Amino acid sequence: MRHTIALVLAASAALAACSDNSDQAVVENVTTADIEEAPANDIGFMEARETGPLASSPPPPTRPVQNQAADASAEPIPSSAGEIPVSMPQIAYRYALGFRLPADAIKPLQEKHADMCVARGPQMCRIISMRQADADGDYAYGSLQLAVAAEIAREFSNELEKSSGSVDGELVSSSIEGEDLSKQIVDTEARLRARTLLRDRLMEVLRTRRGSVKELVEAERGVAQVNQEIDQAQSWLNEMRGRVAFSQMAISYESGQRSAGGFAEPIRDAWNSLGSIFGSMIAFLILALATLGPLALLAFAGWKIWRGVRGNREGTEGAPPEDLPTANPS
Repeated sequence: MRHTIALVLAASAALAACSDNSDQAVVENVTTADIEEAPANDIGFMEARETGPLASSPPPPTRPVQNQAADASAEPIPSSAGEIPVSMPQIAYRYALGFRLPADAIKPLQEKHADMCVARGPQMCRIISMRQADADGDYAYGSLQLAVAAEIAREFSNELEKSSGSVDGELVSSSIEGEDLSKQIVDTEARLRARTLLRDRLMEVLRTRRGSVKELVEAERGVAQVNQEIDQAQSWLNEMRGRVAFSQMAISYESGQRSAGGFAEPIRDAWNSLGSIFGSMIAFLILALATLGPLALLAFAGWKIWRGVRGNREGTEGAPPEDLPTANPS
């Protein structure tokens, strides 16, 4: 009989757990998985794990059916003009525009585009960098880097294209690229919530002073490490949200093909290359002397020795024989 009652109680508890709110179950599962990352070798950390949301906070009381219907009818409908929910795609866009126009019109058009960005205000458009350079002949180029609010980026790029017609410029290249950051943002937010909860548990252990001195020191180290991870996650999250909120727009200006320089260009190139040619010749002579000099000295010394030995041998063979003593006749 006791076994039967136990089985009935277990089945009732399982049905009650299944009837809880699904959103609350997801949050509890994520929190439990993150709390398990805390070190379990010290008493303080074990207490931080055991005081999770499942053990500390009781389930919310069940509301009557009629009250639930009244509350559901009284809940405000979320406005479409509010903050974008995390469940929607979080895409960071990059725009690229390339204009071709006369060389003397690059700087005025570049400044005009910069003024158009400034007129939008820093909340909608920001100048990141601006470069302009002239080259020989009729060739010139420039670049402009902007950060434009995502909701007006497409419209602003069309305005930039229309403004180039006043200086005989044309749009020769354009591209739009997007990077989906939804998963990275959701993962970073979940990690940030888990680390914040773990830090609160460790701070509770430090406030209550439960455990030995060694355990408290380990808890302080854990708090420092978790704070570092929280700061890093917040930095990543802010950077990704900034990329989603502001689209990068790269604008390039070019006056056509680079000029060859005419008749004087080859002569100028040859004259400028004389220094490098003379330097290469001197470097070759230095290497030749450093390599062939010792070999030449060895060859000269060997030749002198050979001449000396040969001269001594020839002198010995060509000398007249000495007069032998003659016997006196008796």
